[in-house]
Amino acid sequence: MKRFLLFSSLLGTLLTMPVAAQSNYPNKPIRMIVPLAAGSAVDVAARMVAQKMSLSLGQTVVVENQPGAAGLVGADHVAKAAPDGYTIGGFNDSIMTMVPSLQARMPWDILRDFTPVSLVATVEWGLVAYPASAYKSAGGLIAAAAAAPGKIDYGSGGIGSPQHIAMALFASEASISLTHVPYKGATQAAVGVAGGEVAVAFQGLATVNSLIKGNRVKLLAVSTPKRMPQYPEAPTVSESGLPGFEFNSWFAVLAPAGTPAEIVARLNSEIVKALADPALREQLIAQGLTPRGSSAEELGAATKLQLTKYAALIKRANIKAE
Repeated sequence: MKRFLLFSSLLGTLLTMPVAAQSNYPNKPIRMIVPLAAGSAVDVAARMVAQKMSLSLGQTVVVENQPGAAGLVGADHVAKAAPDGYTIGGFNDSIMTMVPSLQARMPWDILRDFTPVSLVATVEWGLVAYPASAYKSAGGLIAAAAAAPGKIDYGSGGIGSPQHIAMALFASEASISLTHVPYKGATQAAVGVAGGEVAVAFQGLATVNSLIKGNRVKLLAVSTPKRMPQYPEAPTVSESGLPGFEFNSWFAVLAPAGTPAEIVARLNSEIVKALADPALREQLIAQGLTPRGSSAEELGAATKLQLTKYAALIKRANIKAE
């Protein structure tokens, strides 16, 4: 009987340990792994949000860049991390919904190996051109490309990058042919447009904001449903040549699969609270991002929808990873 009571007491202690551990979460710094280079749109947003979360949580949220292999390596570290809330991922939607359709073999499954936490922001995009080029609008680019198939080149951050996918979607919907010039990153592609190495590119506005302001690239159009207050003179792609065209990308936070629901809920509430701060919202908007916030369930549903959408586009455009 004494043995049974001792065992019962020990079992009860073991069963309550996770609850106790979760109740004082977090009690040490949190790592947010961003599988992209420092200075990217997602990296900029991650650092802004992490700083606000750190103040609220009373523990530092450290942003750690782990670029490489189209985000596969950094994302793999998150997938294989302990599901305790102390390692989370700050991912763009390319990693979540494009890369899985580009790779023949994946080290992880976005739906199986991760737990959605929250959509943080959307990165708004624009069509930019070399300042001295003859293109003055999206419609003008479409007309020029239709008259000279394959003669106009565009830059991207690499094969299968969001810049590549955006232009593939644009070309597909406009029924035109353009020549792809892949660079080793979005920033390098933007510099390529500024230097006249390529004629045009689709870019996240957070990446090219300083180039636009410095007149080093010209913004032909934004790919949002409506014009953006930050760029009031820039028409939408939809109104200037390709009705119905829209494109943006995400910044979302995920945790390893199996992370306790209480911890996911705490992280979600802290992100949503941070995004309600007027100063942070203003900072994000100034960088060409739109603060969002969502429930974990909404992010999960959006991920499934985008996976299907981009799988069809990648197949139709015959995009192959390097």
